[in-house]
Amino acid sequence: MSATAQDKIFNKIDHSKVPKHVAVIMDGNGRWAKKIGKERFFGHNSGINSVKDTIEASIDIGVETLTLYVFSLENWKRPETEVKALMHLLFSSIESELENLNKNNIMLDVIGKKDLLPKRTKKRLEDAVKETCKNTGLKLNLAISYGSKQEIVEAVKTISQKVKKNIISLENIDENIINDHLYTRNLDNVDLLIRTGGEIRVSNFLLWQISYAELFFLELLWPDFKKRHFYEAIVEYQKRARRFGKI
Repeated sequence: MSATAQDKIFNKIDHSKVPKHVAVIMDGNGRWAKKIGKERFFGHNSGINSVKDTIEASIDIGVETLTLYVFSLENWKRPETEVKALMHLLFSSIESELENLNKNNIMLDVIGKKDLLPKRTKKRLEDAVKETCKNTGLKLNLAISYGSKQEIVEAVKTISQKVKKNIISLENIDENIINDHLYTRNLDNVDLLIRTGGEIRVSNFLLWQISYAELFFLELLWPDFKKRHFYEAIVEYQKRARRFGKI
C-alpha cells in the first residue's frame, strides 16, 4: 500500500475519539518465519519492526498507553533454545532502543513475574524503567512473564493479608480496591485489544482490564503488521458503539 493510501486511512481517524489504552497480542512470528523457510527466531527478530511501527502509530494519533504482550507465563514451556534466544532479543532490543525511548518522551514499564527472568535481562529492564520514569509521553508497558490469572491470584492474596491485618475492611473491597492491587494499578482499563495471527482468543492477557474493551482480530501475522493496520484498527474502533451495558 502506498504512503498516500496510508495517509488516507490516517485522515479517517477522529482524533477526539482515540482510545486511551490500546493492548496488542503480537501473534504469528514463528508461523511467519516458517512460511518463508526460516527458523522461528527469525520471525521474532523481524517482529521488532512491527513493534516500532505500532509505537510510532500510537504516538502519531495520541494514544496515552500501549501495552504489548511480549512473553507470557506459558511461554516458559517453549524449547529452552527459543526461550534463551527470546531473552537475548529482549535484552538487546532494550539496549538499542533506550535512546529512542527517551528521545520520544516514552515512559517504559514492565508488568509480570519479573523474578523469573534471567538476572541480566531483569536488571536491564529495571534500569530502563528507571531511566525513562520521568518521561511524560506515551506509556509503553511490556507484559513479560505475564499471566492475567496469576496477576489476579496475587492481588487476592495481598488483599486477603491486608484484611487479616485490618488494613482493609472486607466491606470496603470493590473494583477500585482490586484495581489498586493489579500490575496495571496506575493505568486506565483497555479500550481496544488488537490480536494478530488469526486466533480468536485473549490467551490469559489482561482479563480484568479488557472487560469492556473492543476486540479487533487480524489474520495478518505479526511481522506483517504495519502502521496502516494500526490505523485501520482505530478506524474500526471508532465505528463501534461503546454502551458499557447501557442502552
